[in-house]
Formats: sequence, C-alpha cells, structure tokens
Amino acid sequence: MVLTALSLVALLLPGALAQPSPDVQRRIAQAIANSANVTSPDYTAFVNPFIGTDNFGDVCPGASIPFGMVKFSTDLTGYAPAGYVTDPTQKIRGLSPLHDSGTGSSLGTYGNFEIMPLLCPGGFDRCTTSLLARERFRKNNTDEASPGYFAQTMDNEIKMEATSTRRAGLERFTFPKGSKPYFVLDLANDLPNSFAGGQLNIDPQNGRITISGSYGSSFGPTSFNYRAFACYDLLNGNQQLDEYGVWTADIHGLDAKGLGLTQLNYTRNLIGDHYQSGALFSYKGTPSTITIRVGISFISTDQACSNAETEVGSSSFEDIMNQSKALWNEKLSKIELDIANTPPNVTEMLYSSLYRSFLTPNNATGEAQGQFLGTSSFYFDSLYCSWDTFRTFYPLMTLHSPVEYSQILDSYIDAFRKRGWMPECRANNLPGWTQGGSSADNIASQFAINYHNEAQRLGIDLNELYSALLADGDVNPPEWNIEGREVNVYKQFGFVPFAVLDTGSTGRQTREGSRTLEYAFEDFGIRQVAKLLGHSDDEERYLNRSLFYRNVWDPSVVSDGFKGFMQKRFSNGTFAFTDPANCSPNDKNESRSCSLQGDNVNGFYESSSWEYSWYAPHDTAHLIELMGGNETFLDRLDHFFDKGYYLAGNEPSFQTPIGYHYANQPARSVDRVRQVVFQNFGITPAGLPGNDDQAAMATLLIFHLLGIYPVPSTSQYLILSPFTPKYTIHNSFLGTSTTVTVQGFDANSVKETIPRGAAAYVKSVSINGKVTSGRCHFDFYDAFRLGGNISIEVTANKSSVNNCGEGAGAIPESLSTGGFATLR
Repeated sequence: MVLTALSLVALLLPGALAQPSPDVQRRIAQAIANSANVTSPDYTAFVNPFIGTDNFGDVCPGASIPFGMVKFSTDLTGYAPAGYVTDPTQKIRGLSPLHDSGTGSSLGTYGNFEIMPLLCPGGFDRCTTSLLARERFRKNNTDEASPGYFAQTMDNEIKMEATSTRRAGLERFTFPKGSKPYFVLDLANDLPNSFAGGQLNIDPQNGRITISGSYGSSFGPTSFNYRAFACYDLLNGNQQLDEYGVWTADIHGLDAKGLGLTQLNYTRNLIGDHYQSGALFSYKGTPSTITIRVGISFISTDQACSNAETEVGSSSFEDIMNQSKALWNEKLSKIELDIANTPPNVTEMLYSSLYRSFLTPNNATGEAQGQFLGTSSFYFDSLYCSWDTFRTFYPLMTLHSPVEYSQILDSYIDAFRKRGWMPECRANNLPGWTQGGSSADNIASQFAINYHNEAQRLGIDLNELYSALLADGDVNPPEWNIEGREVNVYKQFGFVPFAVLDTGSTGRQTREGSRTLEYAFEDFGIRQVAKLLGHSDDEERYLNRSLFYRNVWDPSVVSDGFKGFMQKRFSNGTFAFTDPANCSPNDKNESRSCSLQGDNVNGFYESSSWEYSWYAPHDTAHLIELMGGNETFLDRLDHFFDKGYYLAGNEPSFQTPIGYHYANQPARSVDRVRQVVFQNFGITPAGLPGNDDQAAMATLLIFHLLGIYPVPSTSQYLILSPFTPKYTIHNSFLGTSTTVTVQGFDANSVKETIPRGAAAYVKSVSINGKVTSGRCHFDFYDAFRLGGNISIEVTANKSSVNNCGEGAGAIPESLSTGGFATLR
C-alpha cells in the first residue's frame, strides 16, 4: 500500500509496549510531509535507524559516522548480535562503543567496554555490578535514534545518550534529580563472552580509566583473538570523582569489590570460567548530568586516549552530534529523490537503507593489528561477508562512491599482499569463515570493469588487482575455511566433488554444489578482468571455468513436476542425490543442518537446490535451455515464488525476481519485484526479511526502489520500474549527476499488486535524448558514468510491452548467446 504521512503514524499501536519511541516515526513523517517546501533537505530526518532491529534483522541503531569504527549502542539480553533489539521483554546490561550492524553472528559481535549507570542507595559495596544484578528494563516507548545519535531511558529514569566520531565519542547520562551517579565499567564482558585476558587501570587524579583486552572473533576460529583498547575520561566540565575501585563477579556467588583499588590484571582462564570484572566509580554531589568521553583503538590505550583527544577534545555533545549529522547528510545526498511526489514509505525505506549502506564495513585505517600493523594501505574491518556484499552493496557504491569503494578494495588487495589471498570474511580484525569461495574476486572485478580508466587516480594498481584475482583462482590455500578456495580439486574435476580425497589442503567438506556455482561465477569475474587487461590465455581458461556450473546440473532429478536441478557430485562423476526442497522454507525437517555445520550434507550453503538452481547470473540463457525453454522456465519461476521456495533474505535469490527478463518477459519482473518489496520490506523495526547482512538487504531494496538491478562483475544494469517519479544519483569523483525521470509515473502503481490501469510497465528508455535499442538493460558507461538524463516511459498496457524490444541485444546478456564479448 502507498502510505501518506498521517498513515505512517497510524501504524503505531497506542499504548503498546514496543520500541522505539513513537516520536521517531512522527518526526520522520512530519519531515517527509514538509519536504515539498524545502530546497536543501536534511536527509537525516528521513532515516529510521530502527528498521531491522526486530525480526532478526540484526541492525545496530547506535550512534556512528559513515563507516565509523565505533557504534555506540546499548547491549540487551537475549538474541542480540548487534547489541540492541526492540523486544521489550529483554533487559539493558550496558552501553558500549563497539558494534557491527547486520552480521547475523549468533554469538554477537563486539559489545566490549560496557558502561552502566547505577543508582546505589546502599553505597559502593551494595552496587549491582554483575551482569545479572544490574540488568534493567527500559522505559516503554523511549528509545530514540537518528544518524549520529542514540538514546535510551531505563525504567529507573536514567537516560543514556551517545554521539560519535570515527574512533571516539561522548556518552551523556541524565540521572533523576537528587540522586548520586554511580557507574560500572567492564573489562571482561563482551557479547560473545570471549574475554581472553586483559588489564584495567584507574587514574583517579586525572579521572581516566584505560582498558586493554584480548577477545575472540564473532565469525571465525575460536583459536584466534584480537586486541581492543579503550580510554574513558570521566572529568568533563565541572564533574568531580568521588569513590572509585574495582570489582569481580561470576554467576555462582562471587561478588567482590575493592574500594580504592586501581588495577585489574587477568590472564585467560584456561579452565573455561568467565569472570565478570571492571571498574566502579561515583561522582561527588548529585549532578543531574554526567558526560564521559570515550576513545577506542585496536593499537594501544595511548592511541585510544589520543583518538578521544584529537577527534572529540573539548567539543560539546551537540558539537559532535552536529558534525556527525553533517557527514551523514553528505553521504545521504548521493541519491536525491523527488520527495514531494514519492510515496512517503518509499522515501523512508530508501534513505534508511542508504544510511545502513554506509554503516559498514568499519574504517579502522590507522588501527590495524597483527599482520597489518603499520600498513600504509587503507584498512577496513567487519567484511561480513564478501559472499553477502558483492551482489548489490558494491554495485551500488559503483554508482555514487568510487572513492570509498577503492579504499575498501585497497584493504582487500593489501590482504593478498600480506596473506596470499583476498579475504572472504574479516571479522574483529581476524580471518572469518569462508562461505561461497573467494567472493572478493567479484568485488575486485566489479571495480575494474567499471573504473579501469580511473583506477590509478583512485589508488588501485590494476596489475596488482589482477595478481590478487589469479591467486584466488589458481593457488590453493593450506586451509580454505578462512580464505581462498578448494581450487585444486575444482580444477581437476570441473566441480567441487563430494567426499573427495584432498591431500593438499584443509577445509570443511560441505556445500559442494553451491561452492561449485559460486566458484564458477568468481571465475567469470576473473575472466572479465583478464579480457580487460588483454590476457587472452587466462581469458579463455577462466571463460571455460565459468561454465563449470553446468557440471553440477543433474537433468534426471524431478521436484514438483519440474525436471533438472543442481546437485552435489562424487569425484567419479555420479550425482549424490538430495531432495531439492531440503533447506528450503518447504523443508519438513526443521532440525536439518543447512549452514557451515559439518553435518550439512545437503550440498548447498544456507539454501536449497530449488533456490541455487537459478544461480548463473552470467549465463541465464543456458539455464533456460537446461530447464526446457522459455515457457517451462517461466512456469518454473512462477512456481518457485508461488509455492514458497523463494527467500527474499537470501543472497542467491537476489536476482531471481528479475529472471523473467532473460525469458523476454520483463513486465512479469516488474510485477514480481513489487510483490517482493511489499511482502518483505517496510518501515517498522521488523521491516527486513531477516539479517541485513552488512547492508546487502539494504542495497537490494535500494535497487528495487530505483527500478534497476546490477549484474555483478559487469557494467550492465537491468531495467525495472522505479517506485519514485524522479531521482538523481550524484558521483562527486566523476563530477557527474544522472537524473532518472519516469514519464507517466503513477503513484497508485506502487503497491504489492499493481492495479489494472496503473502505469508501471516500461514502454521505452532513452539516455540523453537517444532511445535505447531495448527496454531491459543499459550500461554504466552510457548512463551513470557520463551523467545526464535517463527517461523511462511507463504504460498501463502490460501486454504491449511484455518483451525486451526488437533486435539483437534486447535481452540481457549471457555468455552462451555471445554476451559480454566486449568491454567498455
């Protein structure tokens, strides 16, 4: 449904014990309603940071700047990988500066250095310092957030607020009148409960607490640990410290406090117990407001303090909040909507999604540790995970932010320099688990294909980029659990065999079907760069390997009356049958392992054969042949959606709703994308179809709303039907602005089911006055790289335009039909 500003507010349930505060949505609705009279809008006013904080979206609504290393948010009990959840039955255990957003790590990630304001009427020794004792419910309907700001009020009326810089920030606490402020600050606690030793020191004269600790990865081997450091400055303004000391507790009765003690020094507890420990302090008098300056580092406590001093200094809370807001407006203005004529829910969804697309990965440049200590390259952490982000996250950056794209890519290439392979998943400054293979190949290829002319100016050496690709594609790592691929057997057999003897490397022998499909598409990306750089032998070799996806197609398997599915395969060539419905929403076995578990014998990663059998983005035309031709392909595609095999929140399905384009039925793609958006996305905290996956969901939604969709590792964008009459994408590096105007836009068409007579189907497309030869795709080089105007004419007459147009090249490209033969 199309929502007005008033109906947005009406979504709120009066008196419900829900979060966030109803004021958040009222404020956004009012800002959208007022936008028609504003020439330079405050884009942050359209952002709802709480979208995705329910329904396992794992979004962090905390205070951050774009790509900020710190994200200040409260940590709550229960399942809360990003610290915060809206569930009002969960309790607050503290406010901490380190979080990731949309990662899905079930243990949680970061949550280090929690601080909890307390009321201790019994004095220092009676303060509730342990996690269980200090937990508090929040005050109903009081959670607040906007870009660069986070606030939460507990049921004891203490309000916590935070704002941030890249590596530091300010925390502000407002206490009930006449109460004495106490605080507990953690050394050992983090969300995954992974403390492996550290120190805490209190300097009462200077009012400074420094913390250093070792902690475990949230999505990687438990044998790896990272270091984190914090600096808390307590004496801001006229604040005066009173009592101070340390504490230690556990869940079995230990609850010890040391008034006047200034140091904790713990090693890893080898028997496996986890002490809770930290500092406890109070302030003189009964000041109503306390402000604490926080600095974070991955290098040292000295650097943490320096980060606070240089990035925050003596700035006020409002100063830092306004600085953060300005940084967010610069990023959010990359896409300029015609807000006055766009349905309000579309405006809110788009800018909230764009906001999340700049939350991660975390820019930890100057803060690298381990092998990357002192690197001269950019350094980004929390690459959760390349398998999630190559499909939509980086193609969106291609349109508006090549500078940041190149910086992140530099970090990928630097990992090749230092480790021999680009990372698949870097979590907590440590190698994370491999999911689909070396998906960084498609990230690097996407950049090279679209920005090879500007690569040198952007700090990327294309020859070095190519060397990194070849390492991923040809060099078997000793352990492909954490980087690279199981390339040796893949090259030997033409697929990743099930139950194969591999004497050259170690890795979890699962996901053979999906790994083959992902490896093949990664090979397509390498083929693209080989062609770009004129390496003809490699181009042919990787072209052939990109067709290995065909080797796991079993034409004999039948499911729901449809014949032929992707299957894992033994090294002798025989197929190892698994039901295509296994691990789908229609799987009756709810206990079946479908992810990284060692007993996942399904052959696919977080997916079913029904889902992965559509996955060959570079050669969909041949998939159509394998499935029996256009009509069968279309019937099967409808069945996939109508019978519930489709998972909107699963990356292999991202392009599937636009599959109708390849069978020359683009109007049906328009219908399906409308359905997908309104059945799975919205403006409530539950407005994501599960985990945001480091803004993979956010950027998927943005593309749907803009009416285009990228084919990764190419410069091709598929054309759909925008949910807005007009938008402009600004690319400050190229100095271009591209305006897309929908001729005949009908707001009534922006619904789950397009009403009869509503104009929504693409009739013609023109770029800078020239009509394109087809209406199903265009090229980055013709459109967004040059800037100018794209006109999409829509009609209500679906039957008249339900094809891609006339002539060669109208249907989107596939390798098997001669596509991608030339690069721009």
